[in-house]
Amino acid sequence: MATILKNEVTGRLLETLGLPTDALSPQMEILDGSESKYLRDHNINLGNALKFANLSKKEALMIGLAVAINEDKPSLRDAMVKELQKEGSTTEEIAEVIACTSLLNANNVFYRFRHFTHKSYYNDTPAGIRMNIMMSPVLGKEFFELLSLCISALNGCEMCVTSHEQSVLQHGASEARVYDAIRCTSIFKGNAVLF
Repeated sequence: MATILKNEVTGRLLETLGLPTDALSPQMEILDGSESKYLRDHNINLGNALKFANLSKKEALMIGLAVAINEDKPSLRDAMVKELQKEGSTTEEIAEVIACTSLLNANNVFYRFRHFTHKSYYNDTPAGIRMNIMMSPVLGKEFFELLSLCISALNGCEMCVTSHEQSVLQHGASEARVYDAIRCTSIFKGNAVLF
């Protein structure tokens, strides 16, 4: 049975995300029943994120998928997968977003620990974390590095952010593209709080 929405902006937001009306979280139910101006702002922000000048819609949705996986939001994950399939994403591309998100979570924990402790033993001992997926990614090296940067920023790993930002620029991305990717990540992170 479909939920009756009280706020038309809620309906537009669900439509943008490809979510059914019964996908409202408790947070969204409260916002839907209120006069909050935030829903309108968030809906505009999300719409803008899907059409930033330096990202394709498919790339923005891949970032959205990575955020949904990272933040453990199954309904958003499933919606992003459906939207990506509409944009022509292959199973291999979607799988690589999942794999990249998993790998970066492992790396972010490890390298944050190194950064926090500042001890030579930890810094000099090899990580021993296999990362063959980074060698020839289906998504291309530049976008894989960009996605790695987004996940690292989301997880707050300074060493990984610095490393991936340099790498993505070396692979031909502009600072404007990096900036749009991080803005997109932040908007999808805000979205994950709502759903």
